[in-house]
Amino acid sequence: MKNSTTPKRSEIAKSDKWNIELLFKNEEEWEAALASIPEGGKEILKYKEAFSKPETIDAATLLACLKASTGVDRIAEKVGNYAFLQKSSNEGDPENIKRISKYMMTVTELSAATSWLMPAIMEIPEEKIRSWIDPSSPTGKDFADFKVSLEKTLYLKPHTLSDKEEKILSLLSEPHGTPSQAFSVLTNVDFDFGTITTKEGDIKLTQSSYSKFMQNPDRALREKAYKQLYGVYGAHKNTIASLYTGQVQQNVALAKIRGYASAREKSLYVDKVPTAVYDNLVDTIHKNLKPLHKFYSMLKKHLGLKELRHYDVYMPLVSEVKKITPYNEAVDIITEALKPLGEEYVKTIRNGLLNGWVDKYENEGKRSGAFSAGGYDSDPYILMNYKEDVIRDVFTLVHEGGHSMHSWYSVRNNPYPCYHYTIFEAEVASTFNEELLFRHMIKTSTDPKMRAYLLSVRASDILATLYRQTMFAEYEKITHALVESGTPLTVENLRSEYRKLLELYFGPEMVFEDVSDLEGMRIPHFYRAFYVYKYSTGISASMALAERVCSGGDKEREDYFKFLKSGGSRYPIESLKLAGVDMASPAPVQAACDNFAKIVDELEKALEELKK
Repeated sequence: MKNSTTPKRSEIAKSDKWNIELLFKNEEEWEAALASIPEGGKEILKYKEAFSKPETIDAATLLACLKASTGVDRIAEKVGNYAFLQKSSNEGDPENIKRISKYMMTVTELSAATSWLMPAIMEIPEEKIRSWIDPSSPTGKDFADFKVSLEKTLYLKPHTLSDKEEKILSLLSEPHGTPSQAFSVLTNVDFDFGTITTKEGDIKLTQSSYSKFMQNPDRALREKAYKQLYGVYGAHKNTIASLYTGQVQQNVALAKIRGYASAREKSLYVDKVPTAVYDNLVDTIHKNLKPLHKFYSMLKKHLGLKELRHYDVYMPLVSEVKKITPYNEAVDIITEALKPLGEEYVKTIRNGLLNGWVDKYENEGKRSGAFSAGGYDSDPYILMNYKEDVIRDVFTLVHEGGHSMHSWYSVRNNPYPCYHYTIFEAEVASTFNEELLFRHMIKTSTDPKMRAYLLSVRASDILATLYRQTMFAEYEKITHALVESGTPLTVENLRSEYRKLLELYFGPEMVFEDVSDLEGMRIPHFYRAFYVYKYSTGISASMALAERVCSGGDKEREDYFKFLKSGGSRYPIESLKLAGVDMASPAPVQAACDNFAKIVDELEKALEELKK
């Protein structure tokens, strides 16, 4: 909720907004581009008849169709970015809502008009396509921009069904989203968690305010909010278990239909990530739980508790240091922190953060949080709600800047069809920058409390990204394996499996409540199967690469840039090998665990120093 001092959008200085005019100078220009999209779809449809005879189609026809498809996709991306950014800057503005709706309707029509193309390409004899895209062939140069995307299309061919079967699955795609949508509506709209009585009066307990209650120094208040929230989940546990069971069953069924060995293999296959990478992550974390248990032991001691309970774990070890960091000063700090990446990177990100990339401050109606967006035909854009008295916002800014620079390099080194990188890779570039900022700030800080605070924040961030997301990933692995083995999911076994993981990861210091295992019914990411592990692999790779770059020389830095520049031209395991890290090996995850253990040890010493 915005408070009464939050300015209106019109009151924000132009220099503090993103320069959206670089996308379209005015609304008329945007409308014209929007209107051209259906025409582009019609142009692609002209080729459908030729593709109905895949054995006789020639290279020139395929190439012309791909160029037409790419052309309209680029326009649609640019049009969509403009609409999305406008809406994000003021979500309550009727014009912004109308604009995004018009875009969504148009792009849905485009998708329907072009859905035949990829299956049709797969019907072309594979040897023909491979001969056309061979760099040494007469057509190799013409197909250079499409070589990677066509190879990735052929890679998916073994698990692509007939045209009729694909149409059936396409018609079922919207109903397949029902468990996720129902869970979201149930938990975010229908659930009423009541109010909590505080010294400031009655405060409504919501999904958003719950996190604030969990950091309240009043332990009784934390306990009440915790039990009140999970009491509501407990009252609806059968409904939520049924929704999640439906989601898992769908994932398993779709994997079988497409010929995958498991739902997990299906999710990882598209990025060409072996299931061994997933297993290495879980196994390595299991071997390195002692530093995590030590962290919780330190928290228990710091809070002066006889028993550490589940509603205590989000209390900060060190309260936030009061320090004012104006936005431009934050950019100065980031500039210094990123110097190991060289002059071009630093000059580019500094210029972007100061001149048009960033929508800096909160305003009425603005989307909360932060993100990086943009496209092939524009600079990156970053949404912030920067507060100069919140040190974490400096880390948020450098994180989003990492995404933006990843896109900046990808756009300049790849053709449009293969500039999109995967989430697996995206989380590396962003958390890499966070690691460099942490190293810089801890190195330059002389205030003992600031040092302790920075160590506490870094430890908490690694814990949340590396350990907690791996726990979630392990739970997904277990639940899907149960269904695949013929074991029905029930409220009882879902809670039992989640409680085992809670006890394993939190260790002997933790005392759990009867409702603690209901946390497994609260995680929305579980409705996007096998997604969260990418956060864990991302931070593991980024910490290993940060160490490699900071302790290395020109070669190590250039290797990292090979990764940034590769965009979507390779699969993620391959692109990260260019940077110098092998995610098929347990080594990066082990190094991340070692780094976490080191930070926990340093934090322990820093806390002792504060007592002196």
